[in-house]
Amino acid sequence: MPKNSKVTQKEHSNEPVTESVADLLALEQPMDYKSSQMSMGLSPGAIAPGKGLLPSPDPDVDDGRPAWNNKLEYILAQVGFSVGLGNVWRFPYLCQKNGGGAYLVPYTILLILIGIPLFFLELAVGQRIRRGSIGVWNYVYPQLGGIGVSSLMVCGFVGLYYNVIIGWSIFYFFQSFQYPLPWAECPIRRNGSQAIVEPECEKSSATTYFWYRQTLNITSSIDDTGGLNWRMTLSLLAAWIIVCLAVIKGIQSSGKVMYFSSLFPYVVLFCFLVRGLMLKGAVDGIAHMFTPKLEKMLEPQVWREAATQVFFALGLGFGGVIAFSSYNKRDNNCHFDAALVSVINFVTSILATLVVFAVLGFKANIMNEKCVVENAEKILGYLNTGVLSRDLIPPHINFSHLSTQDYAEMYGVIKTVKEGSFEDLGLDSCILEDELNKAVQGTGLAFIAFTEAMTHFPGSPFWSVMFFFMLINLGLGSMIGTMTGITTPILDAFKIRKELLCVGCCIIAFFLGLLFVQRSGNYFVAMFDDYSAGLPLTIVVFLENISVAWIYGTKRFMQDLEDMLGFTPHRFYFYMWKYVSPAILVVLIVATVIEMAVSPAGYNAWVEAEGAERFMSYPPWALGMAYALIVSALLPLPIVFFARHFNLWSDGSNKLSVSYRKGMMNKDISNLEEENEQRFILGKIPSEAPSPMPAQRQYLGPGGTTEMTNTNYGTSTKTGYQNIGSPESEL
Repeated sequence: MPKNSKVTQKEHSNEPVTESVADLLALEQPMDYKSSQMSMGLSPGAIAPGKGLLPSPDPDVDDGRPAWNNKLEYILAQVGFSVGLGNVWRFPYLCQKNGGGAYLVPYTILLILIGIPLFFLELAVGQRIRRGSIGVWNYVYPQLGGIGVSSLMVCGFVGLYYNVIIGWSIFYFFQSFQYPLPWAECPIRRNGSQAIVEPECEKSSATTYFWYRQTLNITSSIDDTGGLNWRMTLSLLAAWIIVCLAVIKGIQSSGKVMYFSSLFPYVVLFCFLVRGLMLKGAVDGIAHMFTPKLEKMLEPQVWREAATQVFFALGLGFGGVIAFSSYNKRDNNCHFDAALVSVINFVTSILATLVVFAVLGFKANIMNEKCVVENAEKILGYLNTGVLSRDLIPPHINFSHLSTQDYAEMYGVIKTVKEGSFEDLGLDSCILEDELNKAVQGTGLAFIAFTEAMTHFPGSPFWSVMFFFMLINLGLGSMIGTMTGITTPILDAFKIRKELLCVGCCIIAFFLGLLFVQRSGNYFVAMFDDYSAGLPLTIVVFLENISVAWIYGTKRFMQDLEDMLGFTPHRFYFYMWKYVSPAILVVLIVATVIEMAVSPAGYNAWVEAEGAERFMSYPPWALGMAYALIVSALLPLPIVFFARHFNLWSDGSNKLSVSYRKGMMNKDISNLEEENEQRFILGKIPSEAPSPMPAQRQYLGPGGTTEMTNTNYGTSTKTGYQNIGSPESEL
C-alpha cells in the first residue's frame, strides 16, 4: 500500500478510522487481498500468501495485549489450572466407588468424546479472538453474551470457597512443624487427679477430632453460626495475600509462579509413591483400587459421574482456559495443547490415585491389625470368665503373635458354634477388604484419612509438611486460573490498572469469604461446592458449544482453525462439536436436574455428643440460598439475550470490529459484502471475495469430497465475526 495513502497515514494516528469505500477505491495501487491487512482482528503482516495465519512481528505493538514469555509458561499455566485438588481427592474416590479399574473405561471414553473436543474449542476461541470470556462470546454471538458473565460469576463463587481450602492447608502446613504431630493422639483432659481422654475424641479418632474441633471448632448445625474462627480467618487472609501476589502483574507474575506451583506437586506425588510402595499393605491398596468390577459399567450413575469429573477436571466453562489462551500468538498449535494438557491431567489423576491407595492400603493394614488386637483381648476376656470354652480355640493359635489369618480362623469357629448368641459377644470380623471399602473423599480424605496414615510414617512431620505444601500449590494453580478468568474479561472491557483490579478483587473476596471461616463455615463450603458450579457450568459449556457449532457454524469454525493452525483438524472434531458433545451435555444437564430433584437437599453436620456426622436437611433460608446461587449464576443468560434481542442493550454492531489502534478497516467493511463491491476492488467474482475472516481455503466437509460453503457470508445476519461488535464491547 502506498505510503501516502489515507489508510497508511492514519496508522500512526490515534484518531478513529473513518475511511469509506470511496477512499479505498482511490488507492494508487491495486490491492491484493491475500497480502492485505483487511482480515478481522489481524495485525499487519499477519497473513502471507498461501500460509494462513503467521505470528505478528510484535503482538504487544499491535494491540498492547500481554503475551506469554514462552510456550512452557503457558502449558504450565493450563496444567496448573486444570490439575487441582479434585485430582487428588475426588478422582480416587470415584474410582473406588464406581468399579475400580472398570471406572477408567467410561472416564477415558468421555474424555475423548467431550473432554478434549470442548477443551480444544475453548482454547481455539480464546486464541483466535484474544479476549476473555465476556469478550469472546460477545464477539461470537452478542445475544449469548451472557455466557461470559455467567462464567465470571461462577468463577467468583468457586474462588470464594476454594481459597478457604487453601487456608485450611496453610493452617495444617504450619501445624506440621512439630513432633509428634498434634493430631497423632487424643488430648488428655485432667479432672483433679484423674486424667481422661477427651470424650469427643475417644468416640471418633484423633485426626477427626483435630479437624472438627481444633481446626474448624465446628457448630452442630448451619443455623448456629458460632462467630468467626480467628485462626481460620488469619489462614484465609494469608491465602488471599498469596493469590494476590501471584496474579497482581497478570501473566507476567503468574507465569513465573507456575514454574514452581505446577511442577512441585509432581515431585511430592512421586516421593509419596516411592515411599508408599515401601509400606506394608501398599500393594493391597493398589490391587483393591485397580481390581475391575465390570458390572459397574452398566450403571448410568457411573457414566454420569465420569462425565461430570471429565468436565470439571479440565476447568471447562470457568473462563480461565479462554483467558490463558487469549495471551497466545494466533498461530499457536492449540490442538496439540488441548491433547497434551488433557493427557497430563489424566495421567496426574492416575498417579494421585496410586499414591492415595498405596497410603490408604497401609492405613487399612494398620487399622486391621488394631482391630485384631482389640478383638483378641475381648476373646481372652471371654475365655477367662468362662463365656467361651478354650476348646473353641484352634491349638496352633498363639495370642502373643496373632496374625489376621489366625484371627479369621478363630472368628469363624466361634461364629459357627455360638450362632445363637454370637451377636452378644460384639466381635468384629476384621476383614481388610472392609477397611479398604470405606470410601472417603474431599476434606475427609485430605484432612482426616491421609493425615491419620501419615502419623504412622517414620519422620511423619516431614511428610506432613510436604503433603500440605503440595495441596497449597495445587490450590494456588487453580486459583490463579480462576482469578485470571475473572480479571481478564474485566480488563478487556474497562481501562483499569490490573494491579488495582487484582488487589480490589482480593480484598472484596476476603471479606465475602468470612462467611466460610465462621464456626459453621464448613457447611457453607459444602453448599457452594454442591450448588454454585455444577449445573450452571454445564449449561454454560453447552451454550458455548451451541454458539460455535450451530450459530457461528462448525464449517466456518473449521476454516478458522485451518487458517490459525496451518492444517485442518481431523473430521472427528466436526462431528463431536456438531452432534456428540451437545447431546452428551443435554443428557448431563437433565441427569443433574433429576438428581437435584430426587436427592434430599442437606449437609453432614458434626454431632459433638456422638463424635460422628449426621445428615441434616437444609432449613428453608439455607435452601433458598443454595438455589439462589444457581439462579444468580444463570440469570445473566436470559437478561443479556432479551436485552439485545429487543435492542435494549447495544450489541456493538455499530463499532469497529477490532480494537486496532494503529489503523484498520472500519465498520464500512460490512457494506463491501452487502453491496458486492469486492468484485470491483479485487477483480474477482463474489464467491471469491474475502470474508471478514482470515484468508481461507474452502473447507471440504467431513467427507472431504463435497465442498461446503456458507451462504451467510455477505448477509446482514449478525451471527458471525463479520457483523458483530468489538470484542472489547462493554455489556
